[in-house]
Amino acid sequence: LVAALVARLPELVAVPVILAEGARVALGDAIGAATGAGMVLMLIGERPGLTVADSLGAYLTLAPRVGLRDSARNCVSNIHGHGGLGPEAAADRLAWLVGAARQLGATGVALKDESAAAAALPAG
Repeated sequence: LVAALVARLPELVAVPVILAEGARVALGDAIGAATGAGMVLMLIGERPGLTVADSLGAYLTLAPRVGLRDSARNCVSNIHGHGGLGPEAAADRLAWLVGAARQLGATGVALKDESAAAAALPAG
């Protein structure tokens, strides 16, 4: 998934990857605030005990800062190669969300995921 995202969004990869064990989504707010990032994408392994043990959730937040509500983020979940959203499709959806968030100036409830409709439009 990370390689597919870098291929689609090379200009946005500007900070090192940070790995945290047992972290929650809001850790991205603290990391974003500390690094001065304009946008944060957190990839989090889903909770143990779910049907697919290697599923990921991706959480996108524009202008991250400590104290944001979950309604300020977009989530793409069920990312895995066993009947879920595959890594390439997830990267396409996330790249669309990043572009739309930059254009709109917001993530979360203000940004509706219309990536499927955009992908269905004829090229050109």
